[in-house]
Amino acid sequence: MTGRIKANGIEVDYRLEGPAGAPVIMLSNSFLTDYGMWDFQVSAFTAKHRVLRYDSRGHGGTEATPGAYSIELLAADAVALLDALDIPRVHFMGLSMGGMVGQMMAAKHASRLLSVCLCDTACRLPPPSAWNDRIELAKKEGAAAFKKPMTERWLTQGFRERHPEIVEKFGAMIARTSLDGLIGCAQGIRDMDLTPILVEIGVPTQIIVGEHDFGTPISAAEFLHAQIRGSRLAIIKGAAHLPNVEQTATFDRTVLDFIASCR
Repeated sequence: MTGRIKANGIEVDYRLEGPAGAPVIMLSNSFLTDYGMWDFQVSAFTAKHRVLRYDSRGHGGTEATPGAYSIELLAADAVALLDALDIPRVHFMGLSMGGMVGQMMAAKHASRLLSVCLCDTACRLPPPSAWNDRIELAKKEGAAAFKKPMTERWLTQGFRERHPEIVEKFGAMIARTSLDGLIGCAQGIRDMDLTPILVEIGVPTQIIVGEHDFGTPISAAEFLHAQIRGSRLAIIKGAAHLPNVEQTATFDRTVLDFIASCR
């Protein structure tokens, strides 16, 4: 089932697939992508689960609003989507920006979660100047200016050389991102500090990071692991910021084994 639905005052683009009545895995996209970033997981995940993918505010087909966003706002969007679809609880997984939403969901909306998987993410991403520079670049040149630098950060060189079609796939996602969505989310990431809420997380938590991720590195994942009691940490070899793409089989097995242990 694919559609758009009103949630938290905006039209949210989503896709829900998999066996009816099965536990739901909710997938939250990274900055400058859309729910197509999870295409690589659908086959494995829908074998025994329903999979809810959605585009975050201002990304993909979801409505953009002007002004700065916050991680609290993006989490409220996710909760409102669950309400609109009458889904009580989910296994929530987010990557990068989606993982920031996951931290907020786990700390402040734990009653809606069966578990949380935080992938290639962080609780803080200084310095603010880096995000201010990105905002200024977006205002001058639009989202397409980020295609080359972001895909080079997200995927290892060898993978990019072997799979130019996937590089193009992600480049197209980046270019489609609305200016309001890009700037709003960049401001939210720039201003966030989720460190104080990590100790509030009590739901089962899996942390995943690619060994070559330099944007949200292993050290950021280790910090989350140290702060979130009972959490698990998995480092995916041979991957950068998108281990779900570069090492799909290993990534999927790690996630599904974790979810199975939460029953």
